[in-house]
Amino acid sequence: MGRTPEMAEPAERPLIGARLRAARLARRQTVAEVAAASGMTKGFLSRLERDRANASVAALIRLCHALDLAVGSLFEPPPAGEVVRRGEYPPISFGGSGLREFLLTPRGEHRLQAIVTELEPDGGSGAEPHTLPGDVEFVYVLDGLLRLDFPGGDHGESTTLGPGDALTFTPGIPHLFQSVAQSGTTRVLWVISPALPDGARLHGQSGR
Repeated sequence: MGRTPEMAEPAERPLIGARLRAARLARRQTVAEVAAASGMTKGFLSRLERDRANASVAALIRLCHALDLAVGSLFEPPPAGEVVRRGEYPPISFGGSGLREFLLTPRGEHRLQAIVTELEPDGGSGAEPHTLPGDVEFVYVLDGLLRLDFPGGDHGESTTLGPGDALTFTPGIPHLFQSVAQSGTTRVLWVISPALPDGARLHGQSGR
């Protein structure tokens, strides 16, 4: 005799572990950091990420707040990737003059940060060198001419990059940049790892 709908087994609980882990890794946070921020133990959060524990509604709300997630997104499968469409780049501003900046990576992505900068002739970060709290920075010139100056040391160092040129350096070294193209827009791609923490570019730390 077949089962009637009333006799069917209860639906399995949604599996949220993969979504939680993906969100935590994107923010470059440890299990201990997220557990502390959400009022959980490391062991319990670890079991949640492996779908071996259930959390109360209140605990899930605290966890989503710690991970900057919408509660409803926990019950969606983790995406393979997050698309930022051309023409929809969020504008950002970290100072400087004669430039426009746009974020290419999702705001919740903390492992790295990609920014495209459009500079007018002579536009740049300003006369004051700045440093950034990342481990490594990569710059690739799409169009125009960009000069980077590293004024530290005995003599300082300067390099000019044209279309297709790339430079990798340590962002903790004081530096500044400027478009040296005679006309047109200089377009530059910057990639910083890890992503800059919120508020990292304050007065005296003008950015890309």
